[in-house]
Order: sequence, then structure tokens, then C-alpha cells
Amino acid sequence: MKRQNSNDSPWRALALLGGIGVDLGVCMAAGYWVGDLISEWQGGEPLWIVGGMMTGFILGIASIYLIIRNYMRGGPNG
Repeated sequence: MKRQNSNDSPWRALALLGGIGVDLGVCMAAGYWVGDLISEWQGGEPLWIVGGMMTGFILGIASIYLIIRNYMRGGPNG
């Protein structure tokens, strides 16, 4: 009988999906917050908010890439 790999748990995959969603949301919210602070400091220009959110999105995608890469390798706990 073939032994199941510990990384094949559906709960672990569900946790990965939840973590990805939370990570992207937090990065975009942080980008919005930083963009809003800079916008207020610069006199209310909304372009800073859009730039902050785009920066947060890009950083979130990079972070998701690292999370998935760690998951595919087995990670420190797998």
C-alpha cells in the first residue's frame, strides 16, 4: 500500500489558500494606508493612494510566490 505524503493534507491546502487571501488583503490595505498618509502630506492628491495600493499588490504577489514556493518544497514544518 502506498503511504500518503504528509503534504497532501486537504486541511493544509485550505490553510494555504486562506493565508494567500489574507496576505494579499493585508498588503493592499497597508499600501492604501501608506498611500493615504502620503496623499494627506502632499495636499490630497489621490494618485498616491492608487500608487500605494499597486505597490501593496505587487508586494503581496511576491509574498504569495514565496509562500507557494515554501509550500511546494515542503516548508519548515512539512
